[in-house]
Amino acid sequence: MSDYLIGIDGGGSKTAVVLARLDGSPMGRGEGGPSNYHAVGLENAFAALDEAISAAWMQAGIPEQPVSAVVLGMSGVDRPEDSTVFETWTARRFPGVHVKLVNDGQIALAAGTPQGWGVVVVSGTGSIIFGQDEHGRTARAGGWGPLFGDEGSGYRAALEAIQAVARAHDGRGPATSLTQRVLAFFQVTAPPDLIAAVYRPENSRAEIARLSRAVDEEALVGDLVAQRIVQRAAEELAAGVQSVAVQQLHLQTVPIALAGGFLVHGRSLQTAFLDRVKAIGIPLDSVDSVEEPVWGAVCLAMRMLK
Repeated sequence: MSDYLIGIDGGGSKTAVVLARLDGSPMGRGEGGPSNYHAVGLENAFAALDEAISAAWMQAGIPEQPVSAVVLGMSGVDRPEDSTVFETWTARRFPGVHVKLVNDGQIALAAGTPQGWGVVVVSGTGSIIFGQDEHGRTARAGGWGPLFGDEGSGYRAALEAIQAVARAHDGRGPATSLTQRVLAFFQVTAPPDLIAAVYRPENSRAEIARLSRAVDEEALVGDLVAQRIVQRAAEELAAGVQSVAVQQLHLQTVPIALAGGFLVHGRSLQTAFLDRVKAIGIPLDSVDSVEEPVWGAVCLAMRMLK
């Protein structure tokens, strides 16, 4: 058996990899571009994974070699056909190795709940709510992607901010301090210039989602439009928690983990979300923020070997 294992967090914004010893002690860390294959395509997803894995070995100062276990926590991966898509790549990249493919919500849950069960709320570029009870039963809400889902995500909040600026410019909506933040983000001087700027090919969903930080900041200083955007996001995420924790898993108390940049770093969103969860009567047991979900993948890889 090899002395090493690998945990992977493949998200819509970036890919993080940790190379660790069998006891979980870290040896190297690497990063690559986004690897949600629904968003960037298979070729780009596999390239990002390869880049991050190689970087982890390089940081460790160890030549690449076989490992004992690999867990991939990937955004956009929930269905049996997703596993089929990755089988060829994992067989080539990790021949003969124990490999487990899970949704990124599962690794965040493993990283952010004391006993490894409860509910994780992910709000980054996209959004999903994933839960698991003490007996291993799982449930989810959201994770439908940007065209007909991702409510409460950074990308959705960014789009609503851009739309609010357009409405204000037209006179169809109220003035908002988001106008200057959006213009500055896209480096333009007037709202009509946004048409060319927003639709530039290099503006990926992950890039546009970074604007959500400005939305949260403007909500904190009192902009009513930004506050409404944040409140809608909080309500959507709380509705997902109610579906997963109460309606599907029937949890009596709910350990909850918060993951994804918009929720973890968004002070206004996090406050509004927790207030909404309490208002609808969901009994929270603990609340923990997950800065690096990749450590949940390492934990799951360790469990595979027991």
